[in-house]
Amino acid sequence: MRTRTLGRSGVDVTELSFGAAGIGNLYAPVTDEEARAAVDAAWDADIRYFDTAPHYGIGLSERRLGEALAARDRSAYTVSTKAGRLLVAAGESGGDDLENGFAVPATHRRVWDFSADGVRRSLEDSLTRLGLDRVDIVYLHDPDDHGEQAFREAYPALERLRAEGVVGAIGAGMNQAAMLTRFVRDTDVDTVLCAGRYTLLDQGALTELLPEAQARGTSVVVGGVFNSGLLADPRPGATYDYAAAPREVLDRAYRLKDVAQRHGITLRAAALAFPFGHPAVASVLVGTRSPHEVRDTARQFTVAVPAAFWKDARAGGLLADHVPVPGEEQP
Repeated sequence: MRTRTLGRSGVDVTELSFGAAGIGNLYAPVTDEEARAAVDAAWDADIRYFDTAPHYGIGLSERRLGEALAARDRSAYTVSTKAGRLLVAAGESGGDDLENGFAVPATHRRVWDFSADGVRRSLEDSLTRLGLDRVDIVYLHDPDDHGEQAFREAYPALERLRAEGVVGAIGAGMNQAAMLTRFVRDTDVDTVLCAGRYTLLDQGALTELLPEAQARGTSVVVGGVFNSGLLADPRPGATYDYAAAPREVLDRAYRLKDVAQRHGITLRAAALAFPFGHPAVASVLVGTRSPHEVRDTARQFTVAVPAAFWKDARAGGLLADHVPVPGEEQP
């Protein structure tokens, strides 16, 4: 598995990375044993970058990931977590957290906090749950509605943590490109995590974010390459950006799948390869919840997507001519 360095940070990530929301019981329960087996399968596939967050399963993802990595050589892998939501004990409510997408008891509530103290407290709590003495990367998590505080207070706190050597790289993770572009332009982040905005179906990040990142030497980690499921398995009822896929988007996915099959590959393989057409992309982050999903993703990631696939996708109006594709020389 090839690695790339995030910006000027010296922090390396594998090109395929493990998104740990699934082992935080995203949408449905996962057993402790299956969660550990998923991490073990990622390790066996030479994946060495693992991403988590307090938000995922109200801390369950961090705890499970830390336990699964506990016996590994700490210098052999990279871990990122996120700040912006503090977990506060909620008492014995007896409810669950499915309203927020996680099949866990609602033992805690999330409190938005992008203050400097909130960032440090969040990191301290994450280290406790992970059972680690350090993480390599900290992202500000979904500051969409808290932009001013995130730039004024949270980002400077991350800069101090990096200067103190507490973390190796800092950034922001969001499902949009506009505010991430502002982070790249107006701060000294090493990386940004952009989910769902640079895929075979949505190239919104190509307008400003990716060119700006390339110009400034900032790395981009791309998440959501399957657009929450549609590009993994196009079918009626499939989800696109966490909702039922509109008919026209579903039709595009079907057409992309047909092109992939004509060239002897899966649509999953093409979706995983696509982001690396842009030189600013350092890693593709894929959420997996079982060893089967991990192994399948790792296999698809190794597939060589033929140049003819990209050519036919363009010819069919499924990719614009200006969208860069893997293997194509960049200007």
